[in-house]
Amino acid sequence: MSRRLRGLGAALLAVSLVGAMRPMGAQLKLATDSRLWFDGKSTVRDWSCKATAIEAAIDADGAVAIADVLKGQKAVKTATLTFPTDKLDCNNGTMNGHMLKALNASKHPNITFALSSYELTAATPTKGTLQGALTINGVTKPITLPAEFVAGSGTALRVTGSYALKMTDWQVAPPKLMLGTLKVNEMITVNFDLQLQP
Repeated sequence: MSRRLRGLGAALLAVSLVGAMRPMGAQLKLATDSRLWFDGKSTVRDWSCKATAIEAAIDADGAVAIADVLKGQKAVKTATLTFPTDKLDCNNGTMNGHMLKALNASKHPNITFALSSYELTAATPTKGTLQGALTINGVTKPITLPAEFVAGSGTALRVTGSYALKMTDWQVAPPKLMLGTLKVNEMITVNFDLQLQP
């Protein structure tokens, strides 16, 4: 084997070893007790639906990320949350059906939020704003979410907040039932209580 080929082989081996040595704690995951739900009103009654499944891909600065965020330091690189529309539950079969129809769930099976940037302010609790792209019904729009960050159960980071959302901005037509006598208000409030852990 020529000296050049041996050098190339050594370089490739070094690159693969560096990749293998990347800290295993670099990814954060959602704990099973993480929650997301949205509340709304209609001409008949208030209502609430919850996400029974949340998928997350969170790239962070290793196991120290949670402690750093609580100090007001940026330690999360990227984050994408996905909510399957068929896993949203309003605790009412009829309402679930109307909601899935309004969201065009057969054509757009997921709601996603992709974090683009964020700001933190060191305080007790740590406060921040999350900027990102929210996709509903195949329509993507930028939003800014206020959030609070505190120590959660065990080694988790608890992230909480709420956001007022206008359904028609994402081309979602609020359901009308009983020949129009029940009309869902186009404004809803999205609430989240997420537990991030190494």
